[in-house]
Amino acid sequence: MDILYLLIPLSLVLAVLIGAAFAWSVRNGQFDDLEGPAHRILADDDNVP
Repeated sequence: MDILYLLIPLSLVLAVLIGAAFAWSVRNGQFDDLEGPAHRILADDDNVP
């Protein structure tokens, strides 16, 4: 029973950290263009000297 006093706050802190990391990535535009890199890799770049 005593371990719950450690694990519950630890899990809440971890959940807050994950939420903060997700909010930071959304704010910085990490999820803006999901299809662009997939199309860019198919582009023909043979003209580069």
